[in-house]
Amino acid sequence: MLLKDIRDYQILFLGLFLVVGISTRDWTLRPELIGVAIATSLATQWILSLVTGKEQMTNLRSALITSLGLSLLLRADHWTTMAIAAAIAIASKFIFQVGDKHFFNPANFGIISALILTPDAWVSPGQWGEEWWYGLLFAGTGGMILQRIGRWDTTAAFLGSYSLLEAIRNLWLGWTWDVYWHRLMSGSLLLFALFMITDPRSIPNSRIGRVVWAVCIAGLTFILRNYFFVSTAVFWALFALAPLTILLDVLWVAPRFAWQEGDEGAEEAGGELLTPNSCTDAINRVSLNSALKK
Repeated sequence: MLLKDIRDYQILFLGLFLVVGISTRDWTLRPELIGVAIATSLATQWILSLVTGKEQMTNLRSALITSLGLSLLLRADHWTTMAIAAAIAIASKFIFQVGDKHFFNPANFGIISALILTPDAWVSPGQWGEEWWYGLLFAGTGGMILQRIGRWDTTAAFLGSYSLLEAIRNLWLGWTWDVYWHRLMSGSLLLFALFMITDPRSIPNSRIGRVVWAVCIAGLTFILRNYFFVSTAVFWALFALAPLTILLDVLWVAPRFAWQEGDEGAEEAGGELLTPNSCTDAINRVSLNSALKK
């Protein structure tokens, strides 16, 4: 890859989606709100990093990714609403932690917080329509990132489980398959499955944990959408089940993901980059030392 850090590609692709969406879908999106989201996210990340001292350097890439995600999915009438969403999204990474791992997806947390706390925030799940080339764009760019970070299992488990549940319901009600495909061919659903539910820093560490977690989110999404008629079901399902990550990480222990290159926040005091292999080595060393002491 030309860029060293995979997050640079995430920033590039999310920015591309924003430009494509505005130019082809005619969204009523005000540029100043995008600026507010970006500025607030970066400022909050920088300030909290200095105050808490939990990160040696400010992790501005992740904050920028969060702000672009908010700009793509959240709509508001006032700039203060976007600022509140962005500030809470970044703050959630510092507040809701277990073992230095945040378990809420920041953009999702900001969206849900804005929906609850403000009167003028909303999310439009159908904003991408059902045109096939949007799906190709998302699958191609998302696939490139997932191949690098190794989180295809999460997307496959979520989409596979949700598609199966919708197929069973479609057969039970005797509907035509046109209805089934209509419910699945959503650009927002693909965007969620490829870019939000696969955040490697907040989802379960182990593969089996990720699969179980994704299946649970798919099931709750299905229930909320079809029985409670919640149009934003995927976002509420992810928000409600995010704490399940803690339990799954206890049940199935695995090294925590770390960005392989350019991770400002993944270095220890000695400057060694934490990777899955280095985490495994550290665990082995601790176990060996304990055994020798006995």
